[in-house]
Amino acid sequence: MSAPFETSPDLSALPRLKHGFFGRRGGVSTGDFTSLNISEASEDDPGTVAENRCRIAEAMGFTPSHLATLRQVHSARVVSLAAPTEPGARPEADAMVTRTRGLLIGIVTADCAPILLADPETGVIGAAHAGWPGARAGISAATVDAMVALGAEPGRIVAAIGPTISAANYEVGPQFMAEFLAHRPEAEAFFSVGPGGREHFDLSGFVAAQLRAAGVAAVEIAGGCTYGSPERYFSHRYATHHGGSTGRQLSVIGLV
Repeated sequence: MSAPFETSPDLSALPRLKHGFFGRRGGVSTGDFTSLNISEASEDDPGTVAENRCRIAEAMGFTPSHLATLRQVHSARVVSLAAPTEPGARPEADAMVTRTRGLLIGIVTADCAPILLADPETGVIGAAHAGWPGARAGISAATVDAMVALGAEPGRIVAAIGPTISAANYEVGPQFMAEFLAHRPEAEAFFSVGPGGREHFDLSGFVAAQLRAAGVAAVEIAGGCTYGSPERYFSHRYATHHGGSTGRQLSVIGLV
């Protein structure tokens, strides 16, 4: 069975580029991890997770051993890659950039925002994980800066934000809002008060604004709400609210 994935129209229009926002369907995991869980830190069977990762690489037309991921830690750290990452020695970071063809770079999420980026003229690509700590720390701008270091121009970069928890389902409360705005006062427009009187945060909207502030002209929000579509996506918050465990999904981009 081929693993289904969503795409960004803007990225799809670029030559010599493959990308996909994968959800939870099309894999071999069972139970709470049904079915395309790619988290090696979960309680899922390691062999099953490895098979799911292989399916994603093959769906993109890449060799499974050339799928590179990170040890994500909710930081603003970016690494530049020229070769695949070894499973036991993955860099501790939350974004990666490359201009190496045949390398598929992937970001793991389950409510946070996955960002895929490409400069079609220089062939520089990036993938970033933006949870609220990373977004607050500036992971979006750091990723753009790392792409520029490889020869990209911000105005040529095309960026797409994949499936993320929506503001309607991301209740955060007054203390979160106050602490976030103390660091990022420009984020005020991305907070709202929900029907229950509690504050909510528009993570993908804030990330899109950060990308535009870094000079990225083309920013697209692709994919649905992870919390609102548990049949399509893994959602950490949904699983927590319903007393279950959850897997992780993968968003990938690569040059061919």
